[in-house]
Amino acid sequence: MSKRKISRQQRWRIEKIQAERSERATRRQNQIEDAIGEGKLGEEQYGLIVSHFGQQVEVEGRDGQSQRCHVRSQVGDLVTGDEVVWREGNPTGAVEARRERNSLLSRPDNHGKLKPVAANINKILIVFAARPLPHGNLIDRYLVAAENTGIAPMLVLNKYDLIDDSNRQMLDELLKRYQDIGYPVVRASTKTEDGLYQLKTHLKDQVSVFVGQSGVGKSSLVNSLLPGTDTRVGALSEGTHKGRHTTTTARLFHFPEGGCLIDSPGIREFALWNLQREDIASGFVEFSPFIARCRFRDCKHEHEPGCALIAAAESGQVDERRLASYRQIVQSLED
Repeated sequence: MSKRKISRQQRWRIEKIQAERSERATRRQNQIEDAIGEGKLGEEQYGLIVSHFGQQVEVEGRDGQSQRCHVRSQVGDLVTGDEVVWREGNPTGAVEARRERNSLLSRPDNHGKLKPVAANINKILIVFAARPLPHGNLIDRYLVAAENTGIAPMLVLNKYDLIDDSNRQMLDELLKRYQDIGYPVVRASTKTEDGLYQLKTHLKDQVSVFVGQSGVGKSSLVNSLLPGTDTRVGALSEGTHKGRHTTTTARLFHFPEGGCLIDSPGIREFALWNLQREDIASGFVEFSPFIARCRFRDCKHEHEPGCALIAAAESGQVDERRLASYRQIVQSLED
């Protein structure tokens, strides 16, 4: 297919728009540098990004006190959980450098581009609820993302008090599917307080993040686990039973017993288009013993002869629903 030609006037307009954007970005950065220069800055020290506000971040020092800070142009993008070198200021401090990250969690923005959400996490809590009813494929997407970032995942069934005869069997089968693979599962309810002590045990001395669709009760869990944080809670839509977004920026909280929790913006859908087919397959951890036995090295695990994964599903060694979920994810990437 030949490239669409553009006219001289269209090219001029494109170049003009790009120049204007570049000029605005330069002007904003100069304003930041001027604001930093106007205040008296203290000595360099280590700090932790606990929240992000547009062009500024909130940095927590080792004394537990925090301050809004501008970010130097050479630092690059920062997210909640980043460890930084910063200097206190009056009235605003300055971030001078970002320390090396151990891990990074990203999500798609409104334009389909991957946007970093939080850094230096070592545990992902995938939260879903008795209502709205969870979908295994969405949970699988979170698990694939976690496995490919090297962050240990854990499943949390929230709103356990809403289980009744209409959804009990479905939820029991869903949880068993993941427990049989080896993933830890916690059943929790903020109303009855079931499972909250168990959750705190898993979170102690960890840097954890809650992920999941809006409306599954992540903010309610944060409020119950950390009284006084007053994270806003949204109700479910009566028509769709989907949640309304209530958390607008990732924020880090400390547990008195040790460890941190990052409350992330609600994520309705988790994109994986930055991954290859092989990465998706590696995210299904129970597939690994069988994939190497396939007859063809480039086996797609769909209908190829000698596919060890298909044989494992037919014999019950691999759950057929997980294989179908894998194929659905791969197909969505190819589409």
